[in-house]
Amino acid sequence: MRLGLDIGGTKTDAVAVDDDGTIVDRVRLATGFGPEAVIRTAIEGVTRISQITGVPVDGFESVGIGIPGQVDVVTGNVSHAVNLGFDELDVGRRLSVALGLDVKVENDVKAAALGAYHLMTAQPGLTARSIAYLNLGTGLAAGLVIDGALWRGARGTAGEIGHIPVDPNGVLCPCGQRGCLETVASGSAIARQWVTDDPIPARSLLAAADAGDAAALAIRSLLVDNVAAAVRVLVLTVDVEIVMIGGGLSAIGAWLLDEVRRVLTSWAVESPFLASLGLDSRVQLVPAGFPAAAVGAALVGAPLAGASRTDVGTPTGQGEKVATWQK
Repeated sequence: MRLGLDIGGTKTDAVAVDDDGTIVDRVRLATGFGPEAVIRTAIEGVTRISQITGVPVDGFESVGIGIPGQVDVVTGNVSHAVNLGFDELDVGRRLSVALGLDVKVENDVKAAALGAYHLMTAQPGLTARSIAYLNLGTGLAAGLVIDGALWRGARGTAGEIGHIPVDPNGVLCPCGQRGCLETVASGSAIARQWVTDDPIPARSLLAAADAGDAAALAIRSLLVDNVAAAVRVLVLTVDVEIVMIGGGLSAIGAWLLDEVRRVLTSWAVESPFLASLGLDSRVQLVPAGFPAAAVGAALVGAPLAGASRTDVGTPTGQGEKVATWQK
């Protein structure tokens, strides 16, 4: 049995999965703020899963962590995790010492891509060998799984499509460029454009758009168009079979999927080339409530069904930081 944790800015998801990747047990707990609190949260998550399953901590085949920030997948060091309250933390070593077993650490979006891939391949009749997990959260980024293995690229930046500039006159992005995709298609983009007291700006935006507010309609249209653009970029650059949309904004649900497919279909009418790609049929939503990053973390380092390569894109013997500007 494997154990995975998705450590987020406000909550931590912990799951135990069996050899087939089926979720056996799951617990959710609040994430502490600051380096020591994050380590305590992770230990508590592991301990509680151990108690629920009856499996001793050292009885798990592996323990994996999905966490935001820059992750060195060789050393387990994490940096620039602003939402967790630290700039540098040796998460892998600290947890390995505390738990008495090897702990693998992966960027949360990439871990979620593994979880989404497992979800796809576990369904009868589905044989997708490549997927992109499009994370629509505070920021925008993607994780890529090719032939069952994560594709990180030469320097770990594969999938950072949120920092493709789409508007040279747009707002300044935290990455230092102007008009990046993330500045128009993310939770932070909505919060910047739609000022509200609602703790969930997207909810307020959609309600106002449904009521006919012109500004809300314009922001909503920009969001949908650019999520569709992100799907197009992923297919045109990597030609993945499926793009699965996840992250906080995916909670909008079927409406978002329908609208993105509508935009993709409209582009296909105008372009025979795009029509030949069947973009609208290649995009799906991660099912509501599925803990993709936690499941993926549990599977980090484990061979997946159909995998024909291991640790794709990781320089042998070298630490690799998985770059992300999503905080």
